[in-house]
Amino acid sequence: MGQYVAPIRDMQFVLHELLNVAEEFKGMPNHEEVDADIINQVLEEGAKFTQDVLFPLNHSGDREGCHFDAATNTVTTPKGFKEAYQQYVDGGWAALGCDPEYGGQGLPITLNNSFYEMLNSSNQAWTMYPGLSHGAYECLKEHGTDDQKKFYLPKLVSGEWTGTMCLTESHCGTDLGMLRSKALPQDDGSWLITGSKIFISAGEHDMSENIIHLVLARVPDAPEGSKGISLFLVPKFLPNADGSVGERNAITCGAIEEKMGIHGNSTCQMNLDGARGWIIGQPNKGLNAMFVFMNAARLGVGMQSLGLTEVAYQNALIYAKDRIQMRSLSGVKAPDKQADPIIVHPDVRRMLLTAKAYAEGARAFSSYVALQIDRELNHTDADVRKEAADEVALLTPVIKAFITDNAWIATSEAMQVFGGHGYISEWGMEQYVRDSRINMIYEGTNTVQSLDLLGRKILMDNGAKLRKFGEKIKAFVEDNGLDENMSEFITPLGELGDKVTKLTMEIGMKAFQNPDEVGAAAVPYLRVVGHLVYSYFFAQMAKIALEKQDSGDTFYKSKLGTIRFYFARLYPETAMLIRQARSGSANLMAMEADLF
Repeated sequence: MGQYVAPIRDMQFVLHELLNVAEEFKGMPNHEEVDADIINQVLEEGAKFTQDVLFPLNHSGDREGCHFDAATNTVTTPKGFKEAYQQYVDGGWAALGCDPEYGGQGLPITLNNSFYEMLNSSNQAWTMYPGLSHGAYECLKEHGTDDQKKFYLPKLVSGEWTGTMCLTESHCGTDLGMLRSKALPQDDGSWLITGSKIFISAGEHDMSENIIHLVLARVPDAPEGSKGISLFLVPKFLPNADGSVGERNAITCGAIEEKMGIHGNSTCQMNLDGARGWIIGQPNKGLNAMFVFMNAARLGVGMQSLGLTEVAYQNALIYAKDRIQMRSLSGVKAPDKQADPIIVHPDVRRMLLTAKAYAEGARAFSSYVALQIDRELNHTDADVRKEAADEVALLTPVIKAFITDNAWIATSEAMQVFGGHGYISEWGMEQYVRDSRINMIYEGTNTVQSLDLLGRKILMDNGAKLRKFGEKIKAFVEDNGLDENMSEFITPLGELGDKVTKLTMEIGMKAFQNPDEVGAAAVPYLRVVGHLVYSYFFAQMAKIALEKQDSGDTFYKSKLGTIRFYFARLYPETAMLIRQARSGSANLMAMEADLF
């Protein structure tokens, strides 16, 4: 069913030529020995695992789905999933980016990020099982007690146990301040937790011997709203002192959701009936701790959509070169055939290049953010760590929302290349469209991400983080502004930087008078910022490609063609978006609700 070949050449271009990560790692004692050879070796081995083991299970896993046994409250994953997970564990992939103190390999997040792109291209539904475990690891590592970390982290790092996060309840989604789950303290320091959670990805399955649930609940006398939420560690099986699994805890799956996509992942309704758990961090501070998990998940969702964009593009390209339909408008291109391959048609190329550009832009952007996380956590210079942390905070909602929006566009365009065959499940393309749609919804809808970017990350600090990032763009524009070969990229980049500055000030002024102006402008505003970021990275990549286009390596000519398409066909969306953001809230809020 289709094919997938990991885009190692483009990954290497981004890591080595654009970001020069090996040199960056020299300023990080934990990663100073990670050179280009190590990076390339991991990418090559990761490609083998994802292409040969995971990709063949993607379509079959989607068709089969997960099986729920109501009598035992257990879930069986699709055929081959459990065996593939064991290969993943045996290969040490679960430990790739984890701390050696807990059995990890200690490799950079930047490299782990590239591997996760491959995982998601190969099989997003399967990848969610270990992906959520990594988020649980990060949360527990930062906020767990020493005893919790020593006991649980090695199991998560090895992959023996997996993890989930249990936030959502049926009456509240994003508004977690409304949650009702309760936790009662016990004399032995544990808590008994009661409540129901929904939409819990990988909440129950047969791939690991234990599942560690991170559960939000309220302790007695907790303040109302989000300030009264605590976080608890709740194992599926209560572990024995020696690390083996003991008796079943009172947290069970009541059902699995029937979903539009990601059928291979068990999205569970979880019931806690006095389940035993242990508090993580301080009472009523659970949301702060869970944000570590949530931010990791938001970056992970961006990688899910990059993966889907890439694999959908690859299969659409193969089809477009093979499928013959009609003749080229400018004359016959394949005289030995009854018709020309559809890649000769301009609009087919538009669809292909849309997916290609959105994949390559997302790869550069997400790799850059992953590198900033490595700098934040490991750099020896405190100022560098602070600057990196600010950029990660600023760009995380853009990673989640812009890349997932674009994947919905790209997978749909890639399916369209197939015509009627794209709508038929046997080709596999419609699965990518279905799978991509959830990424715009979970881990905070894209509207929530847009509100976070504009309201919290930009307006709350009067644009300080945005200005710092803008200074990098301005410096690049000034350094390359006199290069005539770069003008087609530098001019639109510089213009958009100025427009974003003015737009931000305008919305900020309106928001002082009417807070609804933020909600009305947020979604188009985030897309404008997304295009600013992509324009910045595409311009940098163009500079490299221009210098090497005559090297004999056609990769650079292809890169330039993609970048020119982006600025000619996708970047112009910003004019419409800016006009939408400026149109204000009146056209949305003036009409009474009963007139809808």
